[in-house]
Amino acid sequence: MSAFRLLASWVLALALAVFFIHITVHPWPNPVPGYVKFYDAPGEHLLFSALAKATDISLFEPAGRFVSGIFEVIAAILLILPFSRRVGAGLSVILLGAGVALHLSPALGREVPLPEGGTDGGTHFLYYVIFLALSLLLLVVHPNERRWN
Repeated sequence: MSAFRLLASWVLALALAVFFIHITVHPWPNPVPGYVKFYDAPGEHLLFSALAKATDISLFEPAGRFVSGIFEVIAAILLILPFSRRVGAGLSVILLGAGVALHLSPALGREVPLPEGGTDGGTHFLYYVIFLALSLLLLVVHPNERRWN
């Protein structure tokens, strides 16, 4: 059972780390404009510019986006290192929980408006819910540390 928990811990941690790195610093080839926090020009990120417009708080874009991205990179690093994986999973629960809460708030909504019109159909919200569930699962699955007496 311990080997399965260790393997599951690695798979979950790597999936979360890749997700965080993808949405912050490394877009896939031919990135969609407005989805990568450190790649987009100021005012072009879909989520944070929609939050700034809806709430009239200019700190969401670009300052809030960069602060969020820094915490996500820190979470990715903590998730990759086995001795800090629980802390990284806890930080990812906080970050992704905040994202889900913002999507459920009236300021943003579950469907993010697209610049060409229409919405994303709730896919961004769905990604955050799925990865929040993976973060919570990682908190449960990650094996306890062995104590040497």
